[in-house]
Amino acid sequence: MTHRDFHLPGRSPVFAGEAICATSHPLASLTALDILGQGGNAVDAAIAAAILLGFCEPQMTGLGGDMFALVQPAPGAPILGLNASGRAPASFDAEILRAQGHLTVPRHSAHAVTVPGAVDGFCRLAADHGRLGLEAVLAPAIRYADAGIPVAPRVAFDWAKATPTLSGHAPRFLLHDGEAPRPGALFRAPGQAEVLRRIARQGRAGFYEGEVAEDLVAGLVEAGGVHSLEDFAAHESRYVTPLSASYRDRKLVELPPNSQGATALLLARMLDRHDMAGLDPLGAARVHLEAEAAKLAYDARNRFLGDPETSPRLPHMLSEATAETLAGLIDPHRAAPMPPPAAEAVHRETICLSVIDRDRMAVSLIYSIFDSFGSGLASPRFGIPYHNRGAGFSLTPGHANEAKGGRRPLHTIIPAMVTKDGALELAYGVMGGQYQASGHLRVLSNLLDFGMDLQQAVDAPRSFPQNGALELERGYGSDTRAALAALGHQIATPDAPLGGAQAVQIDLARGVLIGASDPRKDGCALGR
Repeated sequence: MTHRDFHLPGRSPVFAGEAICATSHPLASLTALDILGQGGNAVDAAIAAAILLGFCEPQMTGLGGDMFALVQPAPGAPILGLNASGRAPASFDAEILRAQGHLTVPRHSAHAVTVPGAVDGFCRLAADHGRLGLEAVLAPAIRYADAGIPVAPRVAFDWAKATPTLSGHAPRFLLHDGEAPRPGALFRAPGQAEVLRRIARQGRAGFYEGEVAEDLVAGLVEAGGVHSLEDFAAHESRYVTPLSASYRDRKLVELPPNSQGATALLLARMLDRHDMAGLDPLGAARVHLEAEAAKLAYDARNRFLGDPETSPRLPHMLSEATAETLAGLIDPHRAAPMPPPAAEAVHRETICLSVIDRDRMAVSLIYSIFDSFGSGLASPRFGIPYHNRGAGFSLTPGHANEAKGGRRPLHTIIPAMVTKDGALELAYGVMGGQYQASGHLRVLSNLLDFGMDLQQAVDAPRSFPQNGALELERGYGSDTRAALAALGHQIATPDAPLGGAQAVQIDLARGVLIGASDPRKDGCALGR
């Protein structure tokens, strides 16, 4: 393991003996620990922190979004997957959009809004695996939504950029005198606090039925959607069997479609065939290899993945033969052309968090409204921002991810876990739209191939081929950039950093817990 140079700016991983959490906002991390201190378990803590993040980082997530989770209830127990994503309204007809000349689902429209799935997922997790009950778990978010939360610096940065996309009723709830709040300004959401009170009393019915559902449907219909109360009442999350692949002597655990978890597993199988540890962790050869593998893996994703019922090529994508064939296509001396862009929209707006409690229940949870502030729309009475996850659909007839009524779109958000010899070692996520699958492998490779500690593995510079170029964060030196350009890569520096990771780890030899939180966000890891 490498050691941090304490002369330089940075932070150490957090060590704890009893419990650990990592989130993208200090209040959420503190709330998770408070819930654990009240006798709650990791599921209770994860739910409390996640819902609070909808007010700490409203541009990233909220009650109008979707959620996925991986949960290991106890050491040695099977890892459970939860798909809490929603479907397109039953009356949705892609042919209407195609006839209007659209090549993709308009991302800032009601057509991009699938039924928000997260609330049902939270209620299901709390009932099946929580300990405290919804009233106690939702209390912190209700309190902060009423009283207000000071806007953090990264949140204010994102908010200002997204302001032009807000329309309809959204500006009334999300802007201060027509402008984005500045760092330190209070953001309050009393309407959503009332929604949470109803969920605390009534469970999922407090959101998917009655006045809240009526408000949600009314706002969508007003904006041109075809949603109905029946669409909301019929929604339910479901447990799914996770998928896994080997990387070195570990198993990477991901969720099946309609998540893009299979993309991370294909990348793991491809990169496992290369001697990553023999490369410079910040050098051009490593960046090139990961970029070329990502081009191939994401092209496979864009061809094969969508709703679970329309992804028949999943076994092909997960096969060792496919990984072997694709890995053999990588030219170590020359960049391949970028693959055709995906038909569906991509995004960066997500939160992820990880928790391990004193009984070693572990949770990796990811919760999103897709674009920054989702569709840019909000419900008229309670001010719930709608996600625009339906922008992830394809409008290509016959595509595995074709938009149709009742289908779930391909999701970029993916929680992850890692096991060693059957024992859970790591629960983590790397938010950041398309980058997430590559981000999972980058963090894992940093740990296993280069001996970084958990915080170093999260902090290290990132790269990713997207938007027609190989994007490099500013942490890469000029020599690496020049070497990559010589290999044929078009180099670009993204405006915003690539993703943001939250990770918790069990030192299996000593039983100590370790946490890390990405400096690209405003959060922290905390333990007790």
